[in-house]
Amino acid sequence: MESKKTIALVAHNEKKSVMLAWVKRHLDELKKHKLIGTTNTSEILNSVLDLEVEAFGHGPNGGDILLAAQILEGKVDEVIFLIDAETPHGHEHDIQTLIRTCVINNVPMALNVATADFLVKLNKGEEVKS
Repeated sequence: MESKKTIALVAHNEKKSVMLAWVKRHLDELKKHKLIGTTNTSEILNSVLDLEVEAFGHGPNGGDILLAAQILEGKVDEVIFLIDAETPHGHEHDIQTLIRTCVINNVPMALNVATADFLVKLNKGEEVKS
């Protein structure tokens, strides 16, 4: 039997609709895991889909740092963070801290849909081809 993972779902404002579409595509697989997310991402996913995404804080107001802290505590197995790389963000240092925390702690992190799809295939035990 597969073990239940804690997966963080985060999306910049310009990527919220992309996140929603991505979660819809993978809803059956994601429901098998504990899902957490920043406040706005969680609210959108919970209001539109039959899903329970536990909110942990607003990204620009420290949510990225709260997520990094949970990673340091070993409470997060994967991060799906659909970033908007074309728009400057006032909390860029927090985002970089989150990315660095994932790298240092060997936590898989997807920053785009292609990598997020890859992680879902791995979770399902599917053969992954590039």
